Amino acid sequence: MAMTTVRAVEAIPYRLPMRGELHWGQHGALTRAEYVVVKVTLSDGSTGFADAPPRPTIYGETVESIRAAVKWIEPRVLGLEVGRSDPLRPPWDLALAPLAFNFAAKSALDMALADACLAARGLSLESLLGPISQAAVSYILGIGDLDTVLTEARAAMADGVRVFKVKVGRDLQADLTIVQALRAELGDEVRLYADSNEMLQADTAADHLAKMASLGLLWVEEPLPVRELQARQALRARNVLPIIADDSAFGLDDLRRELAFDTFDILNVKPARSGFAVSAAMIEMARRAGKGVMVGSQAGSGLGTRSAAIVASWSGVTHPSELSFFTRLTRDILNTRPIIQDGLLDLRQWAVATVDEAALEDMRLDS
Repeated sequence: MAMTTVRAVEAIPYRLPMRGELHWGQHGALTRAEYVVVKVTLSDGSTGFADAPPRPTIYGETVESIRAAVKWIEPRVLGLEVGRSDPLRPPWDLALAPLAFNFAAKSALDMALADACLAARGLSLESLLGPISQAAVSYILGIGDLDTVLTEARAAMADGVRVFKVKVGRDLQADLTIVQALRAELGDEVRLYADSNEMLQADTAADHLAKMASLGLLWVEEPLPVRELQARQALRARNVLPIIADDSAFGLDDLRRELAFDTFDILNVKPARSGFAVSAAMIEMARRAGKGVMVGSQAGSGLGTRSAAIVASWSGVTHPSELSFFTRLTRDILNTRPIIQDGLLDLRQWAVATVDEAALEDMRLDS
């Protein structure tokens, strides 16, 4: 039997029309929905797709750097025999490892290779689904004026969302006013939590979190700068509000450090930066340590949400996952658009979705 090998790798930039903007942290903003599709073609003609999101202020990756990273890795995976590979124990990890950083580019390659390998065996990503068939989804509300945030929240509620992550940290009083208004507007049926994006100060963080907790916020993501490890450890020890680890745990080495110092309660795993295999290992590590887990989509397109939805179906994911950014997009490159019903997504709908290559061609940036 002929071996199935990697024949080609492409990195295709594209842009999707987006409703509104997303602002966070001190300077972070997403004003255009741009992505890079990594397409892998095998020797038998099977193809696989995954998205790499350019996030210069988070990962230091741009459209151009992602394309360059994929080009750098390409000769290391071409000709690799992958036909019988286990996507969660892949042979290509050794080809990706020599390139430092470049999280989104390497993760997209990992997930596109997994998709192609499954296709070569007549399977889809559906075969990677775990026992969780429906996931509670959260929606990210960016920093903005009260009217803008409330209008966006109403639209997300109409789309079926029942959990909201509220970006905070620039102005405590403004944050509290918005949270109070959201609670009054959306009612008790919704759940709210905060993302401080490392914006709080160590000497006042506990007081800030206590005020957030008094308004019914359930958790807070990265309240202090990642570099302040001891301060984060001390804040977690005070148990004011459960803390979510995000930028402090990009990968397995980071997670081992955070667990050793016990800095968090809930891990936010983002397949857009850790791929399938590393995400699986991180979830298992967090589970063994008694931590909760949620899945983040890094403002993902439909294709990015498809990858995140696979991970959200796995055992150990205990909290609402960020699988709703696609509702901001007025077009996409998938052949279907799943809907949120009563705060839940049917994860199988995402797993069987496929890329519409004509739509991708229409929205690519380099054509």
